[in-house]
Amino acid sequence: MEHLVPIAISVACGVLVLWSILVAVLLVARPADLRVADVLRLLPDTVVLLRRLAADAELPRGVRVRLVLLLVYLVLPIDLIPDFIPVLGYADDAIIVALALRSVVRRAGPAALQRHWPGSAEGLAAVRRLAGISDPTRPMDT
Repeated sequence: MEHLVPIAISVACGVLVLWSILVAVLLVARPADLRVADVLRLLPDTVVLLRRLAADAELPRGVRVRLVLLLVYLVLPIDLIPDFIPVLGYADDAIIVALALRSVVRRAGPAALQRHWPGSAEGLAAVRRLAGISDPTRPMDT
């Protein structure tokens, strides 16, 4: 039990640093329609989204397995690029989350993303932009 405490502290610190970096980037490059409150809620809402999608029995099993593996990867202290490397250490996590969300939306459809998003519409639009997912409610530019 004693060896779990440092792991839990490391995970909490990693999430806090990742959240801080994400907030800083979004505040600098913030679209006009995204409020500061939406930026601050983005990471917690994304974690809730991933958990809800992974628990949705209506989604194909492959999608749920990918999401569970993603959540396990994010919790484990072992990464492709170690988290102690400034910026790059957490950038790989953000890239992997974006790729996983794109894969889930391709397979499960944008309605699943919309249905499970716990935050504001502006926050969902920001997640779509960051993950490179088109918004089905917006008309396509011709």
